[in-house]
Amino acid sequence: MATDTLSAPIDLARVRTLFSRPQRVERSDFLRREIAARMHERLMLVKVAPKRVLDAGCGSGADLALLQKDYPAAHIVGLDAAAAMIEAAKTPASALKSLNQMLSRLLPGKAGVDLLCGDFGSLPFGPNSVDLVWSNLALHWHPQPDRVFAEWRRVLRQDGLLMFSNFGPDTLRELRTAFAEADAGTGPTPHVLPFVDMHDFGDQLVEAGFSTPVMDMEVITVTYDTAAALLADARALGGNPLATRRRGLFGRAAWQRMLAALERQRRADGKLGLTFEVIYGHAFRPAPRVTAAGEAIIRFEPRKGR
Repeated sequence: MATDTLSAPIDLARVRTLFSRPQRVERSDFLRREIAARMHERLMLVKVAPKRVLDAGCGSGADLALLQKDYPAAHIVGLDAAAAMIEAAKTPASALKSLNQMLSRLLPGKAGVDLLCGDFGSLPFGPNSVDLVWSNLALHWHPQPDRVFAEWRRVLRQDGLLMFSNFGPDTLRELRTAFAEADAGTGPTPHVLPFVDMHDFGDQLVEAGFSTPVMDMEVITVTYDTAAALLADARALGGNPLATRRRGLFGRAAWQRMLAALERQRRADGKLGLTFEVIYGHAFRPAPRVTAAGEAIIRFEPRKGR
């Protein structure tokens, strides 16, 4: 597979800028929390007891308490590329401070929550240092998800678990259609991220060295009374970080064409809908098949009854 075709021209500096004001994206937290809850249901079906958990793309830190509640003896690390998000995450992290102090006295090793600013595609951890990587609606903000998977596999210990969610290609289809109509006759300009298909992510996980990846998808539709409310939520999800995005102002006539195209998509109940294709994935890092020197590893299991 040509992984270049699955990469998007995302400007990572632009991503950090878009998330540099937590209050700007706060409006869309309802969707992140709903998807985190659905991820959590899936996580509870997998029996793991991690010593270190990484929340990759932790944002303002809402998932940190959820993870520590599940794994009170674990060291939870929240990492995000936007410094302002890490600053915002200090509030929920500080709420756990007294619990952290008690756990550090009662439990061996390091327990509690720490925060780091950095790129989850280039982690500040050594190999085999994390037991669980959790990433909620963050992967689609990176231009090369295949490299991210390889990095997550590098830091996971043997039998460590990766669990993530992100948007699929049907996400924001109503906006994509409306902007395409607005751009008619002027040449298409990307207004919405080209989200990666679920099956391509499964292939990337295998290529990165994960075993038994499990992928599933569901569609969530959020409804609105007005186009203004729909667009406000779409902006709050992040925005357009593409290096190929339109740099000039969107003209008034084009904007009116886009709004008219949105209005034509009203549902039978009179509401405007906004579609989110949500992809969920989890996979394990398997035991190595070769040594560092390239020699094959052969494992012998004793027969039952002996």
